[in-house]
Amino acid sequence: MRRTRRVPTAIAAGALAGSLLLTACSGGGSGEGDGDSLTVWFPGNSEAEMALVNDTIVPAFEEESGIDVAVTYVDWADLGPKLNAAFAAGTAPDVIGHGLAATADLVANGRVLDLSAYVDEMDPEAVEDMSSSLPGGEVDGAPYMVPLLMTARMIAYSGTDFEDAGLDPEAPPETWGEVRDVAEQLTERDGADISRAGLVVPSDPIGVQQSFGTFLWSNGGEFLNEDNTAATMNTPEGVEALEFYASLYQGETAVDNTLGVQLPGQPAEAPVVTGAAAMQLVSAGDIVNLQESGPDRDLRLMMPPAFEGNEPGAFGGPGNGLMINADSDVPDLAWDFISMMIEPETNLEYVQSLGALPVHASSIDSEYISASPDLERAVEALASTHSNPNVQGWTQMRDAMGQHLERALHGEVDPAEALEQANGEVEQVLASAS
Repeated sequence: MRRTRRVPTAIAAGALAGSLLLTACSGGGSGEGDGDSLTVWFPGNSEAEMALVNDTIVPAFEEESGIDVAVTYVDWADLGPKLNAAFAAGTAPDVIGHGLAATADLVANGRVLDLSAYVDEMDPEAVEDMSSSLPGGEVDGAPYMVPLLMTARMIAYSGTDFEDAGLDPEAPPETWGEVRDVAEQLTERDGADISRAGLVVPSDPIGVQQSFGTFLWSNGGEFLNEDNTAATMNTPEGVEALEFYASLYQGETAVDNTLGVQLPGQPAEAPVVTGAAAMQLVSAGDIVNLQESGPDRDLRLMMPPAFEGNEPGAFGGPGNGLMINADSDVPDLAWDFISMMIEPETNLEYVQSLGALPVHASSIDSEYISASPDLERAVEALASTHSNPNVQGWTQMRDAMGQHLERALHGEVDPAEALEQANGEVEQVLASAS
């Protein structure tokens, strides 16, 4: 049986503010919405997220609004194909949850609604409170996605392993060069094999681009130029960043034995928790879950490192969010649901379930954040994060460049050559999208 809870007063007020705003604009239809129901798709398969949404958030919304909400969770790998099929069949959901990278393509294909009219009706104080997150959902200056979470890639490290190696856990590395030196000290080997990685960095097909972005931005590089018309990865900064990334896996001083591995999503199975790694590049908001899963590991977060002479940088910023199907028959109800999801209290619960960071600046004063020095450090680090370019064709560019990055990590091609080829493929996508 699903539990219900009272909808906070502010949620109800927000819902009323949005109610009927675009009724006259609705039409077409998802094939599901009839004014008494709402369909919502969330990406992923987090059990904690599903429990919170299914057992608390949705019942509260249904009680307040008097409508039925049908929620579907779609694995990230299947989300794009299933969404395309649903659009083709006229059964796409009213509320679409997706990653930031997909926004521009959905806008270009007329799949999602311009939310300007709704955002303009929001409480100005609420807009200001989300001034670091809301712009992440904009395409060409117009809001199409409302981010639900913020994220930052940071290194979680074991204070226990640091002390055992004679390192001071109170003075973690500040540059990537220092991270590399410490990782070598922390790496343990059984003959030629690594028995404990000094540093684990995601290198799965999507993670490889995000990890490279962390190295690239912290070395002063960029994926695209300022007006997003040309690829810029094949610069000296980019080559140095990829050489560093590849060096983690190659040669006698390799420090990471997880190349190409999809790292476990459950905190208890994370290498830095199990002791298979002394340091791991993680989503910073997950630190509390990691600490709870490995209480004897003395896990901490270090601030994002930089390459010598550059500013710290890391993949992050606004992450997953919600959009409204342009063909939804119930766009006002869809906005009401989104409004509920971004209420500070609800959003804080939501990001806790996913191990992410809240979208409101004021959340830094919440008990959840202020009770954890590491979460406070994660919120502070958001100022150093960079999002992927929100341009049409980005997911195609990401996948294209990922293949070349992986070849460099495996030592099959020189990093400079890999970036030259990646640059060429990305520019072909840019040209086809213009």
